[in-house]
Amino acid sequence: MKRPVLLALALASPLLGGCRFNFVPLIPPATSVTLPTRITQAELKRAGEELRLSVTLDGRLEPGYLTVHWFDGSRDLGTDSVFLDAAKRTAELTLPAPAPGAYRAVLSFGGTVLRQVELYEVKP
Repeated sequence: MKRPVLLALALASPLLGGCRFNFVPLIPPATSVTLPTRITQAELKRAGEELRLSVTLDGRLEPGYLTVHWFDGSRDLGTDSVFLDAAKRTAELTLPAPAPGAYRAVLSFGGTVLRQVELYEVKP
């Protein structure tokens, strides 16, 4: 009784091996990733009597306006914008600011806020 069962299992074992994957690729195929628009470099610094903001965007960039909202503490100082496309990915904006303050620049592109850059010359 035991012998026919063992013989049947021995004969069926090659068939059971076909139920699993025989080949698994060691290196998966390369995937292409398109990153959204992002700011890779932003710097707010004082240059004499004005503030200078330099910005570099990276990623998928559809033509549009980079908008900057300037603040001194909680006081809104104004809004500025510059048109960017795939050929021009950097921008430099200035704001006249003779007095020291707690300045912020909120950067948005296509209606999405991307980054806030701060320069504290006095305590906020």
